[in-house]
Amino acid sequence: MTAEAGRPGPMRVANCGGFYGDRLSAAREMVEGGPIDVLTGDWLAELTMSILAGNRLKGRPGYARTFLTQMEQVLGTCLDRGIRVVANAGGLDPAGCAEAVSALAGRLGLRAAVAHVTGDDLMPLAAPPVHADTGETLRATPLTANAYLGGRPIAVALEHGADVVVTGRVTDAALVTGPGMWWFGWGPGDLDPLAGSVVAGHVIECGCQATGGNYAFFEEVPDLAHCGFPIAELYADGSSVITKHPGTGGLVSIGTVTAQLLYEIAAPRYLGPDVTARFDTIRLEQQGPDRVRITGVRGEPPPDTLKVAVTYLGGHRNTMTLVLTGLDLAAKARIAQEAIWARVPRESFEQVHVELTPLGAGGGSGSPSGPEASGAGTGGAGTGDPGTGDPGTGDPGTGDPGTGGYGALSGPQEGGTGTNSVGAAGTALLRITVMDPDPRTAGRAFSSAVVETGLASYPGFYGLTPPGDASPYGVFWPSSVEARAVLPVVAVDGLRVEVPYAPPGPVLGEQAGGPPGDAVVPPYAGDLPAGVVRPLGTVAGARSGDKGGDANLGVWVRDPAHYPWLAAFLTVDRLRELLPEVGGLPIDRFALPNLHALNFVVHGLLGRGVAASPLLDAQAKALGERLRAVCVPIPS
Repeated sequence: MTAEAGRPGPMRVANCGGFYGDRLSAAREMVEGGPIDVLTGDWLAELTMSILAGNRLKGRPGYARTFLTQMEQVLGTCLDRGIRVVANAGGLDPAGCAEAVSALAGRLGLRAAVAHVTGDDLMPLAAPPVHADTGETLRATPLTANAYLGGRPIAVALEHGADVVVTGRVTDAALVTGPGMWWFGWGPGDLDPLAGSVVAGHVIECGCQATGGNYAFFEEVPDLAHCGFPIAELYADGSSVITKHPGTGGLVSIGTVTAQLLYEIAAPRYLGPDVTARFDTIRLEQQGPDRVRITGVRGEPPPDTLKVAVTYLGGHRNTMTLVLTGLDLAAKARIAQEAIWARVPRESFEQVHVELTPLGAGGGSGSPSGPEASGAGTGGAGTGDPGTGDPGTGDPGTGDPGTGGYGALSGPQEGGTGTNSVGAAGTALLRITVMDPDPRTAGRAFSSAVVETGLASYPGFYGLTPPGDASPYGVFWPSSVEARAVLPVVAVDGLRVEVPYAPPGPVLGEQAGGPPGDAVVPPYAGDLPAGVVRPLGTVAGARSGDKGGDANLGVWVRDPAHYPWLAAFLTVDRLRELLPEVGGLPIDRFALPNLHALNFVVHGLLGRGVAASPLLDAQAKALGERLRAVCVPIPS
């Protein structure tokens, strides 16, 4: 145990990035903007692993090179002030990234102890991985396979004097949980404090999304253009305060924190390698301006398996986007496709996805038509048939908008469709994506065929994409591995420290009373059809995102009095009615009364994951805003 272990806190953990490509100046802003103890950043989205795998195949580094730019700006100050740096920027090559940081320190005349964590890389796999959701066995050759490690190896690196800790694939929250273990001396049995740190880590992992970025009620956020990055003030009992540096733009409120808590989650039991955090026990309190206190988080033992992110090369893809304007949009979409497929047969591609998205007045701004035809299934296209003109439950080739949800702004109508139609006047995007193992088939043979129709197609023809070659795409394949079969290793100052699997052990303190019961949803005594018809977003916020091939959609109300109505009104069937794009896909609904929220998981909406999805909204980022735009009867 180090000298830091057992400190009462708070330990101030600052985030300086929520994805590979986030604001480069953020590290300097967080280091210079006020006192912090640990600087973290999250570079590794599921999509990023595919990007880094592609970089490595091209002979480029398999880590996030922007991390080095940020370290050049702040490393000296961090060393002077004793600020530890913990980052998962190592990606597929944490050793190479750590070596680059050490070389950078040398060039700057600095002496830094740079540690790196390995053990997440499971390649080569002993057996083909089994899909965690479908049970399928992968037949393709994996490019990468990385287990999600927890915070313990990070804590070990800090205990051994590391100034900078570079990891590969760890859970996003581990970047906070690991420093918490080091600072407070938490052991595997400290389930509640560990769970609290996971929640704090989940809130700040996506950077400005905790401080007003992408917030449903964005007009309430001051100076969003200069939004400050989040800080978690973590305490020994696992409670925390989410805040930001003074004088920065943005907002830290119960609403902004709730939005981020609902982002990319599934069930209220949030599984992780260190602990299972109960999101249905979280309590939020506005402690002051830009200060939200998180308390009450309960923890349960972690599962005995670790999540594994497997990627493989899915094939090659090419997308051409045409603009349809004026009258008869559905007929124009049909004519455009007929002209294209006359030059290059549709059946020559392994998969074809057609998406017709209305824009602006007349065409509405509702859900796109035919997202079910994502071609996510092996050799198929969801409920659409890549060998016919049917791109899904709606068919732009026949003029039938189907259940595509056009006119969602008009509110739910009989039969689940709105009054607007792709046949009305307006503007729409016709987006055609082809996928095939052969890059030549999906390449210029397709894109040039689209261009060739330019003077022999619908009136007002123009496109947004020039002809080009096909590009490779990766597929994300979630799997799992026994936790005890993975051995994390920490390398620091010439030492190699193994961190073997440690079971949770005896539950400590008040936690011995057992886990809390499942949350109870308050009943609603009113009349559901009664109320003024208004957009759902006037009373409810939403945040949505991707988890592999699934989409998560969190919805919350700011007035607790509205929650019984929301819980009774927004059922799975109602969601299908309001968002017909989800079609007949399996949907799970989870209630979080403590947050006045519901969380939906739409399985398979994104097909085989972000990297392989041909959808315009490939990460389901706008799914929540499409729902908020639907008009529903809202009680006064």
